[in-house]
Amino acid sequence: MAKKTSRRSFLRTAPVAAAVGLTLTDRLLFAAAGQAGAGQAGAGTGADVAAAAAPFQVFTAKALADDMKVLQAKPGDNRLFESKTLPLQIVLTTETAKSAKEFEWHQGRDHIVQIVEGTTLYEVGGTPKGGHSIGPGEWHAPAADGSKSILMVKGDMLVIPRGTLHKRSTEDSVTFFLISNPAAG
Repeated sequence: MAKKTSRRSFLRTAPVAAAVGLTLTDRLLFAAAGQAGAGQAGAGTGADVAAAAAPFQVFTAKALADDMKVLQAKPGDNRLFESKTLPLQIVLTTETAKSAKEFEWHQGRDHIVQIVEGTTLYEVGGTPKGGHSIGPGEWHAPAADGSKSILMVKGDMLVIPRGTLHKRSTEDSVTFFLISNPAAG
């Protein structure tokens, strides 16, 4: 039988729950601060954690909607986030009637794609036919054996790990987020 909790017992346990609720990132930052400040005067003040932390960035729904309106009027890319401290970039893209001529795959980049509006067809996986290097760690191929076609619609998300062939074809219009680690070098 469930124990009935009172407001008093909740108030006693809330600080414990809050302490347990620290994120892994917070714990790692605190640990790093402790390591960096060990044996130094003023260690544990948190100043070194604040100095080492990358600044956060908020993307409001209104700002993203405004960006989407601009991209729908003139399709293209808007690089929302690129960082020198985080291996991450976020790009908002709108494209119309566009089809990749070749499959691509990357040695050191992963992709996460989420469809915001419209539809697009992804061809993913398989074995490249006629593959060729277009630069360090980057390849293209005109065809692939065994690829899978995925029609993506609003709300769908696709994770494409490094080394996975992929190609996108948009018949009408699509707006999507691409989250990726930047290409090396």
